[in-house]
This record gives sequence, C-alpha cells and structure tokens, in this order.
Amino acid sequence: METVIEAISEWLKEQLIAAIMESLSNTFDAVNFQVGQIAAKVGENPQDFVPGVFNMVRGLSENVIMPIAGIILTFIACYELIQLVISHNNLANFETWIFFKWVLKTFIAVTLISNTMNITMAVFDVAQHVVNESGGLIMDSTAIDASDLEDLEEHLEAMDIGTLLSIYMQTFVVSFLIYILSAAIFVIIYGRMVEIYLMVSLAPIPFATFGNREQSMIGQNYLRSLFALGFQGFLIMICVGIYAVLIKTIALSPDIVGSMWNVTHFTILLVFTLFKTGSVAKAVLHAH
Repeated sequence: METVIEAISEWLKEQLIAAIMESLSNTFDAVNFQVGQIAAKVGENPQDFVPGVFNMVRGLSENVIMPIAGIILTFIACYELIQLVISHNNLANFETWIFFKWVLKTFIAVTLISNTMNITMAVFDVAQHVVNESGGLIMDSTAIDASDLEDLEEHLEAMDIGTLLSIYMQTFVVSFLIYILSAAIFVIIYGRMVEIYLMVSLAPIPFATFGNREQSMIGQNYLRSLFALGFQGFLIMICVGIYAVLIKTIALSPDIVGSMWNVTHFTILLVFTLFKTGSVAKAVLHAH
C-alpha cells in the first residue's frame, strides 16, 4: 500500500514540476516577445506600420477633409484682408503694400495646406530617426535569460508536494498577470499609432489656420501635438532601456517565486511608465 502511495506521490510531484517549468518558460517568453515588439513597432513610420490603414486615412484626409480646410482657408484669408485694410486707422492711412503682404501670406498658407501630408510625415521621419538612433544606443538586451531554468528543476525535486503545489499556484497567478501586462503593452503601442492616424486624418484643418496670427495658434498647437506623438516613441525607448537594466538585476535562484514576482514588479513598472510617456511628451512640448 505504501508503495502505491509513494508511486502516486512521485507521479504527482513530476506533474507539478513539469507544470511549474512550463509556466516559467511561457511567462518569460511572453515578456520577451512583448518587450521585443516595442522596439520593433515604435521605430516604424505611420505609412509602414499598417500600410492599408495609412492609405485609407490619407485618402479620407485628401478627399473629405481637404475641401473643408479649403473653405476655412478662404474664410481666414478674407478675414485677414479685412484686418489689414482697417488696421491703418480705418483707411485714413491706407497703403497699397498691404495687398502684397496679404498675397504673400495667402500664398504661404496655400503652400502649407497643399503640402500638409508631406509636412506631417516629415515630423514622423525626424522622430523615427531619433528613435532608431536611441535604439542603437540601448545595447542591453531586454530578454530575460531562462537558460538557468534547468538548474531550478533540481531544487524543485527536493521539495515536497505541498510546497510544489503552493509554487505552482503562485506561478499560475504571476503568469496570468504577465499576460494581462503583455496585453496592456500591446494596447499602448497600437493605441499610439491609432492616435497618430486620427491626427493625420484631420491635418488639413489646423494647417488651414496659418494664414492668420490669431487662428494660427490652432496650427501651432497641432504641430506640437504631432511632435509629442513622434517623440513619445523616443520616451518609450528610454523606458525599455531602463527596463533592460533593471531586469538584469534579477537572477534566477532557488527562490523561484521571488524571481517571478520581481519580474512582474518590473513589468508593471514598465507598463506604468509607458502609459505616462504620452503626457510627459505633451507637457515638455506644451501641447494640449
């Protein structure tokens, strides 16, 4: 009878050890994959991220929003002309040079709105260059080294069933949290790009306001918001670099649960800082 119980205990112990090792391996793979996706996706231009979506957004911007922007530009040009005419003591000191000034300002405004997409993409070209350069300077690998997992199996074999069951339950909870954090990272990266597409789709309207000093604040704030979205990628890369340094301080040890929770803590910190990158970029560039 004792032999049967011992055999069942050994079988159950082997199953628990195998489940714990698989959970550890899957957790590390999930973290490594999502963090690796950050560096790969953040460095892409909007037209390269999802070309089909970008072409749709560009078509809508040029065919639907551009006519509205043309109407706004016409209104602003007329308003600017009226302001120039009446600004000289209600025509008491009328000078013809103001018409040349108005023609020059209108020409610049029309040129800007005609090249809206080129200017918008130039902003992200600059941001992409900065992100790629920063990626080259972040030399530390973000990958968690799971090569020592095999050594941990020996420590697991020395434990009793109760301890193994406790470790398995904790690793299951940690794995579940890691998958949630991985989903949050996915939402942050793709959500930023969706926000960029939304901003690009309405680009002609703020560009139409540059013909007037008062209304040009709309266009200036729009450009600051574009730069904030672009350089948010740079801040994301900094977060990844900090995460890479912190994760290197974690050494897989016989305290398996402790190592797992440390990985979870640093990953939570990474997700939190990724969420903050957008507000930080807008605060630095004073974008609303």
